[in-house]
Amino acid sequence: MTTPFPFTAVVGQDDLRLALLLNAVSPAVGGVLVRGEKGTAKSTAVRALSALLPEVAVVPGCRFSCDPAAPDPSCPDGPHEPGAGDRRPARMVELPVGASEDRLVGALDIERALAEGVKAFEPGLLADAHRGILYVDEVNLLHDHLVDLLLDAAAMGASYVEREGVSVRHAARFLLVGTMNPEEGELRPQLLDRFGLTVEVAASREPDERVEVVRRRLAYDDDPGVFAARWAEEETAVRQRIVAARKLLPGVRLGDGALRQIAATCAAFEVDGMRADIVMARTATALAAWAGRTDVLAEDVRQAALLALPHRRRRNPFDAPGLDEDKLDETLEQFSGEGEGEDDDDPGPDGPGGGGQPAPDSGPQGDGGAAPEPEAGEGGQPQSSGGQEQPAARAAEPFRAKVLTVPGLGEGAAGRRSRARTEHGRTTGARRPRGALTKLHLAATVRAAAPHQRARGRSGPGLVVRRDDLRQATREGREGNLVLFVVDASGSMAARQRMSAVKGAVLSLLLDAYQRRDKVGLVTFRGSAADVALPPTSSVDAAAVRLESLPTGGRTPLAAGLLKAHEVLQVERLRDPARRPLVVVVTDGRATDGGAARSVSGRGGGRATGGTEPVALAGRAARLFAAEGVASVVVDCESGPVRLGLAGQLADGLGGTAVTLDELRADSIAGLVRDVQGTSRRAA
Repeated sequence: MTTPFPFTAVVGQDDLRLALLLNAVSPAVGGVLVRGEKGTAKSTAVRALSALLPEVAVVPGCRFSCDPAAPDPSCPDGPHEPGAGDRRPARMVELPVGASEDRLVGALDIERALAEGVKAFEPGLLADAHRGILYVDEVNLLHDHLVDLLLDAAAMGASYVEREGVSVRHAARFLLVGTMNPEEGELRPQLLDRFGLTVEVAASREPDERVEVVRRRLAYDDDPGVFAARWAEEETAVRQRIVAARKLLPGVRLGDGALRQIAATCAAFEVDGMRADIVMARTATALAAWAGRTDVLAEDVRQAALLALPHRRRRNPFDAPGLDEDKLDETLEQFSGEGEGEDDDDPGPDGPGGGGQPAPDSGPQGDGGAAPEPEAGEGGQPQSSGGQEQPAARAAEPFRAKVLTVPGLGEGAAGRRSRARTEHGRTTGARRPRGALTKLHLAATVRAAAPHQRARGRSGPGLVVRRDDLRQATREGREGNLVLFVVDASGSMAARQRMSAVKGAVLSLLLDAYQRRDKVGLVTFRGSAADVALPPTSSVDAAAVRLESLPTGGRTPLAAGLLKAHEVLQVERLRDPARRPLVVVVTDGRATDGGAARSVSGRGGGRATGGTEPVALAGRAARLFAAEGVASVVVDCESGPVRLGLAGQLADGLGGTAVTLDELRADSIAGLVRDVQGTSRRAA
């Protein structure tokens, strides 16, 4: 058995260690979400916590860790008679990101259930984690259906397994700890709210502290046993302090003054629902017990707010979590209780607390001081400033966008955009199982077994079922797609009012992609080349940041932008072949530079200077997407009294659909968009 890194040997990370210890003192706090960049000891600290938890008493032989003092009356291994029981260390169970539903909740032996009528149940990870820790590394990458199961178990304290009329229930109360790197995507708001506390971790910028981190890690790697022995005394002291705090916890008094401060703080920061108030109250009580006090002080309420509120005050997915500490101090001062908590300057019992930083002015806004659009030149094209780069325009207010879906039936990662064959969803048919049976189609199984009952010697009421009779249910649900944005940032788009509207539209589509669990990528083109501003990623926030700072100006190399997008899709197809792409080209359709695409077109010579040649090159690039059947949509940004209709021609070349900015809005009655036409036109 591997010796874990000692919890007390972790350098720095005061907020992380405090949040974990508070949950060890009071599991009712509701768990911890640890956000931070890679290599910041997130997983190390979580795994080290399990060694500090007190032992638990369990019923001998019970696979569901029932408490012998109060056994679960509905335990599948029960009923149990109350007794002394055995003692064992608290478990820490890790849930892999790629785990199946059966691995999480357990599985029934369907064949025995049908043929013998017995509940042959194999417990899953939720049963293993009962009365311990359930740890999910990279929790933001967990599949949606597993997230839903976790939410249900965390809310009810029990896990239910249903299979065609056969059901099993068992207790599943656990400390949920998740770690994540925000660069790889955010969590659904429902799951965020289920975590009691959240902490932000980052690598220290102090050279001395970084040196100590390296020194301790190298010493541990050389000999884990010897290193752990050096910290045994500190580990024992913390373990004893946790036990003492647990005993003290029931006697801690949460006065009316502290309760008013908690309620006022949650109201001041406009958090949704009442869970934040309850979590703050439990956290403040645990802080007092950890400090050895029986009264909750204002310093406990302040520290509880810094741990419990930052992830609950986000108003949309692109808001950075954080808390305005000046506003927090003003609220606590205004509602300070008589005789308790006058000293708010104490950073708390365990060092300076809170990862809360003043939240940036989040939420894109329209640019009220936007300059008027430039005058149009020949053909209605706005005159650019000689290729000069223009300052980045602010994005307009986002709106609810229409759903753009990829036609056909995919088999990609679970999501909420396009139709796909999935393990979850409505049943559409049956097939022979490939490997282990996971979703039984009862009617099809009965039909397959019925003709053979006489030959199998059936004599009683039961149905004689063989392995070959079993049928797997085929289901249809939704998948997430790769939404690749190809954004025109040239001079023809540089008018601030227009670019503000364009960025607002793309931001709206990014919000939609976040909600539908898509991967996103961003390609921009201007001047004479195209750039991959953001490779395909699950972090929609990163795309929003790149979009906000996008400069404009120069000529319009439309063909280069399309070819760069095609290259991105080719690479991504090798990495994730099951995820179908949706290409969203945001442009007015003009093309004034084709030099970067000339080598691909097979035509030598110098740089294209305008006229029809860049348009023809863009058409050839577009036909690459049509030939491969890539779903695409062109967001037509053309404005002004003279309209050339070039975006519509580009959509025809792509084999896709063109929509205007107004038609992109979900509340628009014009140009209702459902499926993006992505079928190949090779037959034409």
